[in-house]
Amino acid sequence: MAEEFEKFIRPIRNASSPGTLAALSLAVLRIGGTEFPTALKLGLVLGAILFLLSAFFIFFYSIYPTSRKLWIGTALTFLLGLFCLILSSIAFLVFILQPGL
Repeated sequence: MAEEFEKFIRPIRNASSPGTLAALSLAVLRIGGTEFPTALKLGLVLGAILFLLSAFFIFFYSIYPTSRKLWIGTALTFLLGLFCLILSSIAFLVFILQPGL
């Protein structure tokens, strides 16, 4: 009986990692409010959307592991989400280091 539950829980557990990253991105955006520059807000929103798409792909890839399209979708959306968060971090550093803001 444990194997049957593992079969259903594994996709949810796998999809929770990028889902958590999306939630953290949205939390930073919510805390920052309107003070952040547009580049930072855009990077955080795009990162959150890409991580949610990645969670979606990972969920279905865990159910259908032979689907190459799901694997490619998972990899691309996760890497693009990370790239957006890196750009957001750089935009945040520029925002913090600018005098007069």
